[in-house]
Amino acid sequence: MDLAFSSVTELAAMIAERKISAVEALDAHLAQVDRHNEAVNAVVILDRDGARERARQADAALARGDTVGPLHGVPFTLKDAHQTAAMRTTAGFPPFADYVPGSDGPVVGRLKAAGGVLVGKTNVAAMLGDWQSDNLLFGRTSNPWALDRTAGGSSGGAAAAVAAGMTPFDVGTDMQDSIRLPAAFCGVYGLKPTEHRVSLAGAFPDPSGTPRSVRLMSCVGPIARNLEDLALIYKIIAGPDGADTDLAPVPVDSMPKLELKSLRIAFASTFPGFPVAAEIGAAVERLAAGLASASACVEEAGLPKLDLHDDLAEGGKLIGMMLEAAQPEPPAEPTPVSSWFAALARRDRSILAWERFFESCDALLCPAAMTTAFAHCKPGSPLEVDSKDESYWMLPAYGAIFNYSGHPALAVPCGQDGNGLPIGLQLVGKRWSEARLLGIAAAIAALTGGFRRPPGY
Repeated sequence: MDLAFSSVTELAAMIAERKISAVEALDAHLAQVDRHNEAVNAVVILDRDGARERARQADAALARGDTVGPLHGVPFTLKDAHQTAAMRTTAGFPPFADYVPGSDGPVVGRLKAAGGVLVGKTNVAAMLGDWQSDNLLFGRTSNPWALDRTAGGSSGGAAAAVAAGMTPFDVGTDMQDSIRLPAAFCGVYGLKPTEHRVSLAGAFPDPSGTPRSVRLMSCVGPIARNLEDLALIYKIIAGPDGADTDLAPVPVDSMPKLELKSLRIAFASTFPGFPVAAEIGAAVERLAAGLASASACVEEAGLPKLDLHDDLAEGGKLIGMMLEAAQPEPPAEPTPVSSWFAALARRDRSILAWERFFESCDALLCPAAMTTAFAHCKPGSPLEVDSKDESYWMLPAYGAIFNYSGHPALAVPCGQDGNGLPIGLQLVGKRWSEARLLGIAAAIAALTGGFRRPPGY
């Protein structure tokens, strides 16, 4: 068995049954890092010695007969945004280059408590602010499928590392398609949960103890090569944690087993006025037709009567106001508090419109991004989509709509385009329906094809 491409659940079971050791599992992934990371540049902070000691401790615990958690001895990486005790957390930002938090964030703490062995951190866009993972500290991350292409961002290092077998899972952050877009580009699964489902405490470096201003639209979620792993990691990290008081006490359910004939799927190969590559739109339509042939109830979506371009603009305004509040000094003309509440009221209308939409379907099938992985470029450069230049800033539009509305959304690999690059589609569900959304993705996995190992890995 190739341990570098074994699933989280397979690794955990083999370690628990002492068929392999935690050290062996770690060494298999470190070998993959040694083999491929110089070209891909996905893992940018590596605690090789510390991880090996933690793996030895995991093996010793099993030898003593200790009770172990669901991730016992399983190696993993984290996006270089999560606060990690005794390990640098930089967000790709030079002023944070030497920042070592004094404690783990709640999500990190839960993964370690479940027995996971943290190996290192994966690359990001500087300050998580772009859809290519490139920064002055660590340079740029390339796509394992084509090194001249981006892995996406800002969780691009995470998606690339998972796709290349350097780690069985990672945990990203997503405020503007930042989990789903890289997952789609690299051919893996990525879940953006419902807003306020997973703790944001400790999800961004904070050397100066500044009050957390990003409290909306941003989410923390897992990236993995299969849905069972995604569901396992999601269930470990989701729910109230005593640190992020915005988290809702909604039960975190297990992924159900669903039959295709029980599903109601709406599909949209594009949104009004949103560009999309023809091959991605065609992939949506092919999958919808396949689902209909397999007895699912499928219909073309009658999308909410919203100005989706305005929703994107309003989401940008909210992000701008949150970032303004994080600045050490207020601007000369601060945004009035009344504008914040007006923006929230405007957002509420869109949230409710999407909630009404999901009363008549279990999930919406649509693109995850307007194109597949594109060639490395300067941020803001026009992107060629079907021989036409499109705005760089529309790249994450299909995902960012659901950051604005707060709904859970899942990137699902679905074949490749004519250049051999992964096509990722998006499944979206009603708020708090992550478990069912994962179950829907599992039910349709035979039609989507799932994760495929990049050539040469």
